[in-house]
Amino acid sequence: MSILRSLLIKLGLADLKAERNPITIFLLDDDKRRHRWFSKRFEGDELDIAETVEEAKELLGKYAYDAIFLDHDLLPHHYESNEHDDFDSTGYAIAEWLNKNKDIQRAATVIVHTRNADGAIRMVEKLRETGRQVEYVPFPMLDVKIKNYWKR
Repeated sequence: MSILRSLLIKLGLADLKAERNPITIFLLDDDKRRHRWFSKRFEGDELDIAETVEEAKELLGKYAYDAIFLDHDLLPHHYESNEHDDFDSTGYAIAEWLNKNKDIQRAATVIVHTRNADGAIRMVEKLRETGRQVEYVPFPMLDVKIKNYWKR
C-alpha cells in the first residue's frame, strides 16, 4: 500500500468500497412491477423469476441460489383475504415444499417479502422448522434490507 493511500485512509478520504461477486437470486412473485424492481436492485447478478408454485419448484429443484425471495399472495383473490382454500397456489406451498425437501437450497438466505403479514409469519415458521436462515421483510422495507445484505 502506498504512503498516499495509507494517508487517505487515515484521513477518511479513501474509497474503501469492495466490489462483490455476482450472486444468484430466485424470486417468486406474480407482480410484473416487482419483477422490474428486483431486476434494477440486482443488476449485474443472476435473477430467476417464477410466477407460479410449479415454476418455483422447477427452478428451486434445478439451480442453487444465494438468495430466495418469496411472496405469499400469488393470485388476485389472495390479496383480499386469507379466507380461501387454495394455499397450494401461494408462497406457503413453496415453504412446505422446501420443508419436505430439506436438502434443497440449504445455504440460501430466504426472505419472505409479502405484504400479507399473517401469511408471511406462517411461511417463516414453516421454513425455520428445518433450520433455514429466513426472515420476513415487508415489501416496503425490502430496499433497505437488500442494501444492507448485498452492498455493491
